[in-house]
Amino acid sequence: MRVPGFWSFAARSFSLQFPAAGPLCCRLLGPSQATRNMSSKRKMDHLERTAGNNRQNALYPAEVRGIINESETVKRLRIAVPPDFSFKAGQWVDLFIPGVEKVGGFSMCSGPGLLQREGIVELAIKYAKHPPAHWVHTMCTVGSQVAMRVGGDFFFDPAPDPSVDLLLVAGGVGINPLYSILLHTSDLLRRNQASGGRDFNIGSAHLCYSANNTQELLFKSSIIAACQEFPDKLSCDLHVTQQITDLTPTSSLLSTNDSIKAPHGRRGRNRRENHRGGAAFSRGPAEDFVLPVWTPPMIETLSKTLLDFGLPKDRILFEKWW
Repeated sequence: MRVPGFWSFAARSFSLQFPAAGPLCCRLLGPSQATRNMSSKRKMDHLERTAGNNRQNALYPAEVRGIINESETVKRLRIAVPPDFSFKAGQWVDLFIPGVEKVGGFSMCSGPGLLQREGIVELAIKYAKHPPAHWVHTMCTVGSQVAMRVGGDFFFDPAPDPSVDLLLVAGGVGINPLYSILLHTSDLLRRNQASGGRDFNIGSAHLCYSANNTQELLFKSSIIAACQEFPDKLSCDLHVTQQITDLTPTSSLLSTNDSIKAPHGRRGRNRRENHRGGAAFSRGPAEDFVLPVWTPPMIETLSKTLLDFGLPKDRILFEKWW
């Protein structure tokens, strides 16, 4: 895909220097260990926070092809990219917007499979006054031209064998990279079915996802559909923290049918007691990876809880750069 006249503009305007992307040889990597100090008077922007992360060298022109209201506060962009664009499930992009000085940083909420099938990547962006997010919600239209560069050391790119089991833990819009991983896992399971089990040896994945209310539980319908399609491999628990009305399967689209391992609607945060005896702790810890994406305090609390349960530290991988 070519966007006439835009690439030359991007080359002139986006000439910032970043470390070259190093070899990403591991199929599942944790966050950069670089120390990031932040002044109490000024928040670091996306480029500063992620300066220690690996990035691809290429900056790709892209065009917005669709805008979907995922919730009252979240818009999902469908963005067409060139044929040589690539990413791993869980990674993010630097989003360069003409006329906006700040560079946005947003995780893909689509999987690599959609890119291969349609040449499209998707970003789900919550409303904020931060200039890139504000532009998405107030000025972005179908046909808007942007530029993107892929980065991030937090991703899932499994080898055909051996399989690993995943516990995915997300809060709010932090679901984006984990939803990408869940979609990628679903695509690999379908590929494995089509090959008669000769392609990938896929483990299981359990998602724990919390939001303020059921409307803010993004992608819940497709999450439930994936759990129903692969009941022996995929399951999840959905939680709401501030909804007063009772949750029912009809009103919230949340199934309570344990026979299909579909998610349960619960009020209350993803607390320690909600996880005790859950999917991650019924399996051998040597085979599990836990991938939380949440606010830094919640990640620290959850990591400590998982360590208390006996999960090795190197099996807890997280994204914490905001």
